[in-house]
Amino acid sequence: MSLTVPVLPEEIDPAWLPPEAFRPVGRRRTLVDGSGPLVDTVRGELAYACALFDGEVVVRDRGEPDAPSSYDLVLRVTEAGGSGDTRPGLGGAGGLGGPADVGELGAEGFVIERAGGATIVTASGQPGLLYGLFHVVRLGEDAFRGTRARETHRPSTALRMLDHWDNVAVHPVMGQVERGYAGGSLFWQDGRARQESERIRAYARLLAACGVNAVSVNNVNVHEAEAHLLTDRIDQVAHIAQALRRYGIRTHLSVTFAAPVVLGGLATADPLDEAVRGWWTEAVREVYSAIPDFGGFVVKADSEGRPGPFTYGRSHADGANMLAAALAPHGGTVHWRAFVYDHHQDWRDRSTDRARAAYDHFAPLDGEFADNAVLQVKHGPMDFQVREPVSPVLGALPRTRVAVEVQATQEYTGQQRHVCWLGPMWSEALRFRPEGEFRATVGELAGSGLVAVTNVGDDRFWTGHPLAQANLYTFGRLAWQPAADPRRILDEWIALTFPSASERLAAGLRAVLHGSWRTYEKYTAPLGVGFMVQPGHHYGPSVDGYEYSPWGTYHFADRDGIGVDRSAATGTGYAAQYAKPWAELYESVASCPDELLLFFHHVPYGHVLRSGKTVVQHIYDTHFEGVEEAEEARRVWAGLADLVEPAWHARVTERYEEQVRGAREWRDQVNSYFLRKSGIPDARGRTIY
Repeated sequence: MSLTVPVLPEEIDPAWLPPEAFRPVGRRRTLVDGSGPLVDTVRGELAYACALFDGEVVVRDRGEPDAPSSYDLVLRVTEAGGSGDTRPGLGGAGGLGGPADVGELGAEGFVIERAGGATIVTASGQPGLLYGLFHVVRLGEDAFRGTRARETHRPSTALRMLDHWDNVAVHPVMGQVERGYAGGSLFWQDGRARQESERIRAYARLLAACGVNAVSVNNVNVHEAEAHLLTDRIDQVAHIAQALRRYGIRTHLSVTFAAPVVLGGLATADPLDEAVRGWWTEAVREVYSAIPDFGGFVVKADSEGRPGPFTYGRSHADGANMLAAALAPHGGTVHWRAFVYDHHQDWRDRSTDRARAAYDHFAPLDGEFADNAVLQVKHGPMDFQVREPVSPVLGALPRTRVAVEVQATQEYTGQQRHVCWLGPMWSEALRFRPEGEFRATVGELAGSGLVAVTNVGDDRFWTGHPLAQANLYTFGRLAWQPAADPRRILDEWIALTFPSASERLAAGLRAVLHGSWRTYEKYTAPLGVGFMVQPGHHYGPSVDGYEYSPWGTYHFADRDGIGVDRSAATGTGYAAQYAKPWAELYESVASCPDELLLFFHHVPYGHVLRSGKTVVQHIYDTHFEGVEEAEEARRVWAGLADLVEPAWHARVTERYEEQVRGAREWRDQVNSYFLRKSGIPDARGRTIY
């Protein structure tokens, strides 16, 4: 099979794989040893690079290769089918230097070493060869210098998935992409799958280059048109899957739990009903007939109006296991979202706590889920706020497969109009140890998968704000290795996106990105209290926007203080859902970390933080500081105009103008609110309205 690299119109940004990034491999002599569709993809990438930079690529279909010294780069797969191959002569230190234990890498791992003037990448599966190639591209010229001791690379998480919240038919309220801030859908247009596939293939290429291996192609809120993707419109999903699989991306589908009723005409969707189970078995069989490598389903049930097993008096384990049973014969997985809570709460009732809901629903079900059912848990207990504690659910399910869900699309962190690099936030969550010191991290517990709500669309810069591309790249690399240093990952993104960048440009990009999450936190919701956003679209400040609503997102500010009492002694009891070390830490005002204080406790405005400031003075100071930092970032960016392609620079400049405007609005509304609520003036005498 011949494969060429997808060619995009010049006005589409190549993101972190511009042609220049391939110069180091493209100007050398490379051997590709192996066969299969992903090996063809590797060959196509190298042929493209060599055509640009006058190198040479030689292909061997598992024949007798030349000596390694005949080549600058050798890429070989020991088993073209991807399941590993330990046959004599294909491993060992002889031949092209493949390690004896290469078969232990799994289909996605690879080994790289450099000796005798050759850089050698060996994989036991085709996906590993593809990831190995992109690793060499990341290394650039360093891949071909000196010697390199053997390095083993394998993903820490089995599934690294992006959930698209894309609608097939444009929703009258949410639009084409729910909570999407980068234009329309990459996959759907005018009520059906896009027929052109070059941009989808280019997207798959970007994802493979950072380690993503799965995509769910439609919204978890499955509406009428999207429901039919499971049955009579599965051919459109298959069209998308064909483009994605060329870069090792498996396709998943969000389905409605009520599909047997909505699509099958049954009177019930009860997961224990034999007719319902039979309907799902047949539906899944048809899906795999159309898409043999289909990954599985994503399900949002009994949440925010979505149908689920509670309708029939069944548990979420009953619901998930029904779908798991239908998928199991085909090797599929059901990702069952743990985002289940009552969104019709009484704001007058302080004993009700949305943060408790996921633990209360799912902790008692530990051990009851099928082996191919994965519980998909948001990293925090609420809803992707700029600051939340790590969800206690992640430490409460030792006998359940768990995937951690984060949100790359910046629903509550500036909606890709504000710079907010989320790598440090995700890294903090992934390094958290739910059972205490010396126990497993969240990243280790999430071996079944890391999932992000994606931030791309059909915008020319993929993510609307060009700098938001860093979030997508960072997610992929953290999903591959949750313990990785996010700053190192950001440096990778800078080097790949701007291969010829001067140190001045690299330093400028670091300056505006490194601290951007904390800058955003400073001028928005303080000390972990969360929300304070405009209802519905969630953009911009509204301190009381959700305060008297049924959504359970309260801060309880009054004339005396602010915060939610979630202690076991006097509050909702949420703090007690954690293992003992954390429960004790969060229970007490004296020991609770300041950055989460208002999430766990209601305190007076005069409460003194560890910084020595009162809560209200902290609110004033951080909101002024956040605006100043946003203004400084805008100034730094302006100084890089001569180093960045004009359209790129103009788009970011436009977004910085909006960020600074928005930061000032947040500052003025939040500070004025708390001045009027508390009656305590700013100690520094600044203007507060």
